[in-house]
Amino acid sequence: MMKASRMNTPTPPGRNASRADTATNAGRPAPARVSLPQYAPAAVREAPAPSPAHIRGQRRMIDSHGRVIRDLRISLTDRCNFRCVYCMEPDVRFAPSDALLTGAEVVRLVRVAASLGVRKVRLTGGEPTLRPDLLEIIRGVRAETTVELAMITNASRLSREDARAWREAGLDRVTISIDSLRDDRFARITRSTTTPDDVLRGIEACIAERLTPVKVNAVLIRGLNDDEAADLAGLARRYGVEMRFIEYMPLDSGHAWDASKWVSAAETRDAIERRHSLVRRVDDARSSTAQNYDFADGAPGRIGFIAPVSSPFCGACNRLRITADGKVRPCLFSATEWDIRTPLRDGADDARIAELLIDATWTKQAGHGIASPGFEQPLRPMSAIGG
Repeated sequence: MMKASRMNTPTPPGRNASRADTATNAGRPAPARVSLPQYAPAAVREAPAPSPAHIRGQRRMIDSHGRVIRDLRISLTDRCNFRCVYCMEPDVRFAPSDALLTGAEVVRLVRVAASLGVRKVRLTGGEPTLRPDLLEIIRGVRAETTVELAMITNASRLSREDARAWREAGLDRVTISIDSLRDDRFARITRSTTTPDDVLRGIEACIAERLTPVKVNAVLIRGLNDDEAADLAGLARRYGVEMRFIEYMPLDSGHAWDASKWVSAAETRDAIERRHSLVRRVDDARSSTAQNYDFADGAPGRIGFIAPVSSPFCGACNRLRITADGKVRPCLFSATEWDIRTPLRDGADDARIAELLIDATWTKQAGHGIASPGFEQPLRPMSAIGG
């Protein structure tokens, strides 16, 4: 079967298009790592300027580029029991516990966001299963909204009993991360004692308890795990899940992102298609972060490619993020955050909280600009922003 046309692959940040220069860059010393509190934002503002009256009047979160927010990512914690090499250095310092949104504050924010048109909510981290009040948060969101409620986890602590409790509390589905199927590599990537088999048991538990469709994420890094693309793709066929490959992004706490280790989605797809032919799906939502494929032989499962570096999807982005310490980030790579925790704790009513969300959304930038020469990595790593 003829393969679908290849994705465009622009030059990633810090990477020259020539092979010679790439080789030179790869031989340079890695940038000095920094040890910053990962909860330290670039610039926190108390409140955004009011959005136009006609925007506020619609009671929807609409940005100045006409995009409507339907998907909220809300982080429950910046803590994690992994120290993945592309995310978190071993010496990161976390937000003090009293700085984190309480369970009641999380539920309230989700309720207000739902009243403004949000239809999907993702509980993220860090590792959200580290929150002792996780079940109460899930129950609260389900009691007060009808949103599709999902959670992203590394599955290191995931038992079937957990999965059953989450489903009974109101969780709809789970996304799980696994970056290698080899014990030695998994340990090197995550800097943990969890094994790939532990994660696979978590996937099986979620399927058994109908927290579906299960999505499974992997980040490939050149020279570390990029030769496992086809093996990881096999998980989709084995379990009937959506296996998604996310391009390596500059969101690590050490600010040592190395463009020479970046693997494009097109390269990953080529590697998979040497074993399994793929057919592009034509029913993806315009706002989908992934370019999705079925197996040409009709096998169960799906393959998705999330390519923010080589194929940005900013033009149709419908997402907003709220960090665990109560900051609104209109974009994953925002340089400015808006404080919503303070008004929550100072007695602001729901109408005022809604206005803040609407106004913050209006400031959402056109795109992240990863591939632009002037791109600057945000101070917060992914674990402190929320996936």
